[in-house]
Amino acid sequence: MENILSNEKYKGDAHLQKCYTVDFLAKKRNANEGEMPQYYVEGSHDAIIKPAEWQLVQTEIQRRKNAGRSHNCCSPFSAKLKCGDCGEYFGFKVWHSNSKYKRTVWQCNAKFKGESKCSTPHLYEQRINGLFLEALGILMEDRETAIADCRAVMEALTDCSRIDGEAEEVSNEMEVVAGMIQRLVDENATRKLDQEDYRRKYVGYADRYAALESRMDGLKQERERREIQHDLFSGFLSGLEEVRELPVDFSEKLFHRMVDYATVHSDGRVVFTFRNGAEVSTEI
Repeated sequence: MENILSNEKYKGDAHLQKCYTVDFLAKKRNANEGEMPQYYVEGSHDAIIKPAEWQLVQTEIQRRKNAGRSHNCCSPFSAKLKCGDCGEYFGFKVWHSNSKYKRTVWQCNAKFKGESKCSTPHLYEQRINGLFLEALGILMEDRETAIADCRAVMEALTDCSRIDGEAEEVSNEMEVVAGMIQRLVDENATRKLDQEDYRRKYVGYADRYAALESRMDGLKQERERREIQHDLFSGFLSGLEEVRELPVDFSEKLFHRMVDYATVHSDGRVVFTFRNGAEVSTEI
């Protein structure tokens, strides 16, 4: 399923030569792990879904991986409802599955796992839908301010000049240190050096290079984090701009765009945390 969701062809791009033919007669193909050049073509064909929506899917996949828990992906509420007692996600359960009283409910997955069970209540899907619409209505009371704030945050996230500038400095220093290591190795190969002094210098250069490499990785991660945050805010902004008045019916697409997660508390409160960081409290 993840291979389908992550396929760039759905947004109109093409990643060429991900595999290559090893044996034409046997028609054997291997995954290309650097043996052959690969090419990425943007806009090679008509997109099935909007590129922005495809990127939101990638962001959600990564968010769920980072959560470190397995969950069912068939519902918009998967990995979205948190227990206010233990922090575990809610999962759906089927009650009275073999009778006319069959009901699907959502409750804490760890409700009965500990010595003392969680006291958070279960929720019916219809009520979750209604609570979301209530929270959205409260959020929309100051809709224009929320839109302006969201745009300001997105603009700040887009500015990566500091990160890029520091990354360029680190990259240049890495080249210098790599050159120092190479010259030291070449010198040791061409003339007799004190080996203790050679090892001390080599370890010093290598440690310095490793520290720079670690800093470069940190800068890349920081840039990726900002890009993910930008994508989340972009989806939230698109949803908020499209909603001029409170919808009558629940929309899975709108719920996913707008809501980061909702926390269910034992006192009956359900607090929705929206993608822009705003929190809205509702009552069951």
